[in-house]
Amino acid sequence: MYLGKFALVMAVLLAGTPAAAEVIEVRDDGFIIRAVATVSASQREVWLKLTKPADWWSGEHTWSGDAANMTLTPQAGGCFCETIPGEDDDSGFKLNGSVAHATVLLANPLKLLRMEGGIGPLQSEPARGILTYALKPIDGGTMIQMEYAYGGSMRYKPAEMAPTVDKVLTQQLAQLQAALGALTDGAAAEAAPTDDDAEEPSLEAQIDALGTQE
Repeated sequence: MYLGKFALVMAVLLAGTPAAAEVIEVRDDGFIIRAVATVSASQREVWLKLTKPADWWSGEHTWSGDAANMTLTPQAGGCFCETIPGEDDDSGFKLNGSVAHATVLLANPLKLLRMEGGIGPLQSEPARGILTYALKPIDGGTMIQMEYAYGGSMRYKPAEMAPTVDKVLTQQLAQLQAALGALTDGAAAEAAPTDDDAEEPSLEAQIDALGTQE
């Protein structure tokens, strides 16, 4: 179920698309995607929702077909996991399955969540994927910066896979944004990063800074 649906490039994302989403880089051995969303919620509210994917992840992009089966333990070594309920058979026992979508590398509550894992069909490849969510306070709410960096040996062509992964992960961010409440267009525009501000640090610098703050 998941493989087929994940591989399809979605024509339309949900309403309330994040303020910015794009494939930043594509190489012969990988790609980097980034997206930004602004929400009218505190960092604490965002963190609590972010770490409960059953509330906002799309059931269409799960192995079980139901996001209610997803859990995330926000601590180093914790699992972004999913239960695959078994079916009844003549024995009277259900053989439940499970899948680890990613493993938590860094959990800095209210600021930064970083996980390692191959999303969807990328799980079958020996390449490495790093999914990062950085939270930044802004007027009226919180900015959520998402990045997925994937690279290494793989059978997929990065240039073909990157747009699909971008659309799928951006859809999930849009649903998280909708669950928390998007900022008004004016507030979101003021909060969104711009190329005009030469003093604005890069996303990498902002993510690293958030990860080292005490």
